[in-house]
Amino acid sequence: MEDGDQDNESQQAEPHSEKKLPAGRNSSFRVFTVSLGVLYLLILAGIITRYISVTIENNQLHINFNKLSNSYNQSQTDMKHVQDKIAGKSCPEGWKRFGCSCYFKSIEKKSWSDSRRDCQSRGSHLIIFNSKEEQDFAMELNNNGEFWIGLWTVLFSTKLKWTWVDGSPLKERFWATGELGNPKGWLYVSCCDQQLKLTQSSFSYKVHRHWICEK
Repeated sequence: MEDGDQDNESQQAEPHSEKKLPAGRNSSFRVFTVSLGVLYLLILAGIITRYISVTIENNQLHINFNKLSNSYNQSQTDMKHVQDKIAGKSCPEGWKRFGCSCYFKSIEKKSWSDSRRDCQSRGSHLIIFNSKEEQDFAMELNNNGEFWIGLWTVLFSTKLKWTWVDGSPLKERFWATGELGNPKGWLYVSCCDQQLKLTQSSFSYKVHRHWICEK
């Protein structure tokens, strides 16, 4: 009976031993599991990195948008300030407004120096051309021939240069034809003859013209 019992026990133990995985397959499964975990971590790290990158880009876009929005709002404010300044600026009686300035046209005629002093007494200066449109306005304002403008020759070191009465140098020329050229003496300028050229006059109290003041 003992031998039979041992045979039965060995037969019952054999099926249990067949369910165990071989050592090689168990090792391969472990490697696969680890590899899958590493791959998952890499994918997760990539997603997190991309999320951070997109978040940073969105934040930068938001910052740039705010800067542009603030710049636009500031531009609108500045423009409104200029418009309000232009609209709110009233010119004295007898003056006409063009752009941001007021202009006075004389009825009588005087020399360039006396014309300049008259403008100064009115808190202004002889007209300075800053644009072709301003020159056209002045020519339309004065339909009585030539008129004095705030351009003359000033001595710098040993050289005479064309200079506006506010001290700025003559850089742009808006008249259609003719050039003043290099000054060869103390000269004053009037605008404009029938050919739309500026006229030069030497230092003399004998030449009298109309004039336009600007402020």
